[in-house]
Amino acid sequence: MSKDYYKILGVDKNASQEDVKKAFRKLAHEYHPDKKGGNEAKFKEINEAYQVLGDANKRTKYDQFGSAFEHGQAGGGFSGFEGFRDFSGFASGFDINMNDLGDMFGGLSDVFGFGGNRRQNRSRKGSDIQILLTINFKEAVFGAEKEINLQKTIQCDKCRGQGHGPETTAETCKACGGKGSTIKIQRTILGQMQVRMACSDCEGEGKIYKEKCSKCGGAGLAREQAELKIKIPAGIDDGESIRLTGQGEAGQKGGRAGDLYLKIKILEDKRFKRENINILSEINISFTQASLGDKIEVETIDGLVKLKIPEGTQSGAIFKLKGKGVPRLQGYGRGDHLVKIIIKTPTNLTRKQKELLKEINL
Repeated sequence: MSKDYYKILGVDKNASQEDVKKAFRKLAHEYHPDKKGGNEAKFKEINEAYQVLGDANKRTKYDQFGSAFEHGQAGGGFSGFEGFRDFSGFASGFDINMNDLGDMFGGLSDVFGFGGNRRQNRSRKGSDIQILLTINFKEAVFGAEKEINLQKTIQCDKCRGQGHGPETTAETCKACGGKGSTIKIQRTILGQMQVRMACSDCEGEGKIYKEKCSKCGGAGLAREQAELKIKIPAGIDDGESIRLTGQGEAGQKGGRAGDLYLKIKILEDKRFKRENINILSEINISFTQASLGDKIEVETIDGLVKLKIPEGTQSGAIFKLKGKGVPRLQGYGRGDHLVKIIIKTPTNLTRKQKELLKEINL
């Protein structure tokens, strides 16, 4: 069923674009979920109506096609509403990125001018780090402990990331009057809006400290060499990553640290190939062994294992050594070792040997 967007905004069908904008701003101010007595469902409905009527092109299509426009069936391929984005879980429909605006304003209430003097949070999560860690084939199969060294940002141990000592005297920031933020007027598609931004002088704290930390110069961070012991899980495969929570770059002003990602590169082994949790290898046997059968030793990741070759074995035959493959990552049991038989064709035969082969006529 088609919605009456004019009725939702409380305007006449002949209302000007400016009247539509004014009606939207008035209702958005009234029903905004951040405001006492606000109504999230109503606010969404108002946004939806304004997304269409606030755009002259969309409004024309809506007037012409009604519900067909709403479901994206008008005009031979018109796809309906464009640019919808979700922000803070309660509204969609602005052709601006409200997620970004929310960080700038300290909440959407500041956009409409009825937000409080909310102080900006100075803390910021640290960046993630990704490094390539090379291990050998056996370490990937059975797991290993590795020690890595890397340069990364850590929290200053002298000021504990605050940028100043505990005894340092603080003064109220003159730029923001201690509020931690300043307000600017910005032009948007909704008209002029109040933009609340973190004060650049005090970095949103509302205070300026007379003396900065002598070790980090007020940054709260230091660049140092870190040594970490890493446990490689058994069964990890080439290209997979290990995530170490909180082992990335330190956060600013008490923010939590980022994560460290270890991307695994496994060195090739001439003896073995890997296929998921199975290990593959090849072994050469003689024509006689293949014909008459034999017991041979096969090299596996666990060491030498006896393998019975039945008589009449053909080249290319594959034998399974059960449970001699790769352990299941974060699971139970192991894969298998598959051995491919390659029969060596005899060379440099004597005349007698050739005659014997002719007699056999194989």
